[in-house]
Amino acid sequence: MPVTSKQNSPVILVLAQQSDLDNLVAIRIEAMRESLERVGRFDPVRARERFVNGFEARNTHYIEVSGEKVGFVVVKHQPNELLLDHLYVRPSAQGSGIGSVVLTQIFKAADAAALPIKVGALKESASNRFYIRHGFQLIETSEFDNYYVRQSVPVFGPAC
Repeated sequence: MPVTSKQNSPVILVLAQQSDLDNLVAIRIEAMRESLERVGRFDPVRARERFVNGFEARNTHYIEVSGEKVGFVVVKHQPNELLLDHLYVRPSAQGSGIGSVVLTQIFKAADAAALPIKVGALKESASNRFYIRHGFQLIETSEFDNYYVRQSVPVFGPAC
């Protein structure tokens, strides 16, 4: 069942296909450009190579609102956690609650599986505030990135 963003438009996750690779790379570059430029690391060739090397269509979903592909999310199931590998929303669609709706859907899956979620964010990116606001805790930093975890919240069924 689709969940709605602040504009009351349904946010739908649609499984990507292998043939979507170039379009996904374009969305990634568009979404990350400003943050990467801020730290002097914008390189579209490198951005493409990094994404292509880890791309698995089965873990990738477009984020659609009103029939428009406004971003994508990649969640990889690891043995002891979910890895939120990518969450990109086009700049023109940011700030409208779309990312929060997508995170809520990921949280439900993680909580049902009793798994924490890990995510990394470029240090100078606004995504750091976004993840902290949604309950992620900083666990590690590297030269360019911050790494966060959100512990699962137990899901209790009806009382017997």
